[in-house]
This record gives sequence, structure tokens and C-alpha cells, in this order.
Amino acid sequence: MKDPLMQTYGRQDIAFVRGEGAWLVDEQGNRYLDALSGLGVVALGHANPVVAKTLTDQSTHLLHTSNLYRIPAQEKLAAALAEISGMDNMFFGNSGAEANECAIKIARLFGKHRGVEEPTIIVTEASFHGRTLATLTATGSRKVHAGFEPLVNGFVRVPFDDVEAVRQIAAHSNNIVAVMVEPIQGEAGIRVPDDNYLKDLRAICDDHNWLLILDEVQSGNARTGTYFCYQQSGILPDLVTTAKGLGNGFPIGVCLARGEAAEIFKPGNHGSTFGGNPLACSVGLTVVNEIKNNNIADRARELGDRMQENFRKRLGGLNNVKDIRGKGLMLGIELDKNCTELVGKALARGLLINVTSENVIRLLPPLIITDEEADQICNIVCSLIEEA
Repeated sequence: MKDPLMQTYGRQDIAFVRGEGAWLVDEQGNRYLDALSGLGVVALGHANPVVAKTLTDQSTHLLHTSNLYRIPAQEKLAAALAEISGMDNMFFGNSGAEANECAIKIARLFGKHRGVEEPTIIVTEASFHGRTLATLTATGSRKVHAGFEPLVNGFVRVPFDDVEAVRQIAAHSNNIVAVMVEPIQGEAGIRVPDDNYLKDLRAICDDHNWLLILDEVQSGNARTGTYFCYQQSGILPDLVTTAKGLGNGFPIGVCLARGEAAEIFKPGNHGSTFGGNPLACSVGLTVVNEIKNNNIADRARELGDRMQENFRKRLGGLNNVKDIRGKGLMLGIELDKNCTELVGKALARGLLINVTSENVIRLLPPLIITDEEADQICNIVCSLIEEA
């Protein structure tokens, strides 16, 4: 029989039927330690009992009403995220790409209100913001662009972690309305910028009356050791987007806004049929409360420090290891050559990992892993690299 699925993924030949915490079980009953957590999604672990109870309870009461009416769970989740983030209001969608589309639309409308005929957003090379036409254009990857031209106008690209390049554009363009960056580039290989990068971008945006948009789809929800990564820089963006870990596996995305950016949209400017429904927001609120009540961000920071220390001790002297980097449990190990074959070798040893940018081992384990599980991940990964 012909495969009924579109061939959009190069899938591993394995299927999982059950999960618990940091572990997954395949059809044959084999157990695997998950150091990827569904691409950073299952932050509180597989089959988390508190999340499962919320899903069950809410599904027996109400799934969907639409945004034509008030949704109390949405209001409660928005209030909780506003308190955590320092933002004023927000729009709920179903994914990170939708959250980023929302931010892009706000930036364009912000520019139009100021008389900018062709509002333009500065984005960075090697970034990843999604796969809709606007977000794939904002993404700094020719591989993602290929075949989908003509791309969307209104973006100009600079190198990541290069503040001077942003200043140069500021000196020569009157169309810029925003800067959009990831605090840590995930798909590009866990690229961590200079400590002052976000502060400097904030200052430039303030000087030129631009919006600062931070894509925290992957780095948010306690993954990097604070609820949002930008909180480690002591700044506030005008717009911040997140998704992934907010639903612990249930689809949800959100674009948070502050100041003038929070007042841009009026009825009819934007919408979503499913976004912010009672089920998604009940789950999101449960995740936020679990992160807050159990000090998950602090735990992620401690575990990340532990794992980086282990990696540096064991791999620091190897010639094939170019860099070990990350924040919290968003970790990358860069090798000196293509290492995509390590995904299959790790699978054979009962560990799920990812290789991005062809030569960077990306680790995004659940934030609830134990010390012993963290050490087990380190030991297997180190052995694979030593044998490479």
C-alpha cells in the first residue's frame, strides 16, 4: 500500500506507544531515555499525571466555544503569563509559527500607523521562526526557503550576535519597524549570543522607536533556567512569542505584547478559530503552575550546569569537539564534522537525541529528569563522541 502520509519528515523506523517521565516505550516494549522531549515540547515529562488530570477533567466539561465569547481559562492563563513576563496582554494560537505570524503582523501594523509604507523587520541569519510563508521568510535558512519563492517582502537579514550590523542598517534605512531574534538560536545549533546582545538590541530599538520581538518558542517555559530567557538579560521586549513547552504536548502558542504593541490590534485585525480554547488554556495554566510551584526553572539551570560540567570534563580535550554550549537544558555539542549518524547510534543504545546543522548534537531533555538520568544522558553522548 502506498504511504498515505506526505513525505515531509525523514522518520526513524520506530514507533512509541507509551511514555512516563523522561522515558518512552516502543511497540516491542523497549525503553528509551528521551533527551529530546519531542523537540523541547514535553517539558514536564511524558504522561505527566497533573497535566493528564487537567486534560481529562476539562474534556468532560467543555472543549471549545470560539473566541466570540469570553473564555475564563484563557483569561486566567493570560493573567498568569502577564505576571511572569512583565507583558501587558497576549493573543493565543496553536503553534509557535502562529505566534510569530501574530508578532510580524503587529510589527507591520505598528509601522503603517506611523506612516511607514513598506514596514521592514530585521531578522538574523541561521534563525528559525516557522514554516508559514511569512515565518519561513523570516527564517535565515536557504534550505527552508528553497522552492517556495516568491518569498514575503519586508525582511532584511543580518548576522546573529552582530549588533554593529543592526546599527549600520539603522543609519541607512527609514523603513525598519522591528528587530526579531531568538535569544538562543535552536535549530542553528544552540548558538548563544554575547551576554549584552539583547541589552544592546533593546537600546537600539529604543533609540529608533522600533519594536523588539523575541522568539522564545523553544527557549521559553523554563527551559533555559528562567521562565523566559530574556529575563536573564534584565530587559523587556515589546513582543515575545512562545509555544512548545507551554502545552507539554498539547498544541498552544502565544504572542505576548507590551506598551504600544499591546494596543495595535482591533477587532477584525487577527483571529484564530481554535486558538486559546478552554482545553488548551486549562492545560497551559496547569503547566505554568507546575513550573512555578515546583521551581522547575531553577532545577533546569542546576541540571544544565551539571551536564555542561560533565561534558567539559570528559570531552574538553578531544580534538573533534569544537564547542560545548547552552543555557539550562537547552544544550549543544558542536563537532568538527557531520555527525548525523549519531542519532541512529544513540537510538541503538536507548537514547533519543537530535543533530541539527549537521554537526551539533542538540539536547532538550524534559525539565524533570533526575540527576541519575542527566548523568546517563551525558555518559551515552560522551561515549558516542569518543568513538566517532
